[in-house]
Amino acid sequence: MNSYKKEMDVLVGEILGSYQKYPQTCSIHTRHRLNNEIIIDLLDKIRCVVFPGFFETKTLNENAIEYHVGELLEDIQYRLTKQVTKALFHSENAPGDEEAAYQQAKDIVHRFLQRIPALRAILATDVQAAYDGDPAAFNTDEVIFSYPGVFAITVNRIAHELHILGVPLIPRIMTEHAHSLTGIDIHPGATIGSYFFIDHGTGVVIGETTTIGTGAKIYQGVTLGALSTRGGQTLRSTKRHPTLEDNVTVYSGASILGGETVIGEGAIIGSNAFITSSVPGGTRVSIKNPELQFKDRVRMTELGQEGFWKGND
Repeated sequence: MNSYKKEMDVLVGEILGSYQKYPQTCSIHTRHRLNNEIIIDLLDKIRCVVFPGFFETKTLNENAIEYHVGELLEDIQYRLTKQVTKALFHSENAPGDEEAAYQQAKDIVHRFLQRIPALRAILATDVQAAYDGDPAAFNTDEVIFSYPGVFAITVNRIAHELHILGVPLIPRIMTEHAHSLTGIDIHPGATIGSYFFIDHGTGVVIGETTTIGTGAKIYQGVTLGALSTRGGQTLRSTKRHPTLEDNVTVYSGASILGGETVIGEGAIIGSNAFITSSVPGGTRVSIKNPELQFKDRVRMTELGQEGFWKGND
């Protein structure tokens, strides 16, 4: 038993030593630690305000809606202010004390809540874009309830508002939550115009400094990324990701890279295209179809080559 205790003491000492050696992987002081579960719950509550009646667990009616929204907003204001207060201590320009952080957080959350009517207005265009752009959509209710692209865009627009208000960490926690559920990775710093539709969505990546105009439509597997990130932190705050002007369509698997790359208004980028330079407006870019070879399965069977059949070659 004594030998086991000595062994454990040695192990504890080694682990504590690693805490000092790699401080960037430790968060021992819990005073300013964010609570992911609370942040995700707040995100759900904000979605209930943005899309009333869709995600609540209780039945709503006209007589109770004013009280319901007021109750939600009070809860969001109180708990979000606490989380933003903690988040501010993780910024490069952290407040000097708790009171200063609280007052700053209070102002940020107030301004965020004031943006909800405008947030609802732009999300209404996104919902309409999803319905208009997908002949498989039964109605806009189906789009709000079930479309992963609409969920990811909703979360991104909420997170983007907090991002531009200077809130650290929380916007990224929100968008990474959406990423984990949908496979759609949109950085909260991306600037996205109204009437935006992501069809299917899995594998979509939209980088931090991307700018997207009004009426854009992109499909699954699209990357709007940087040409190179070898510069690491030295590239922070530089325009690394492309610009898509109004009414651009980008089909599945296409990659558009680089901060100087501009896809002009109304351009169409075909599937699997690899774009690293600007494309004029109204242009259609596509890859020449690869040559396909087909073999007659019946003839191959006669030759005793059935085991080599793969459908096409």
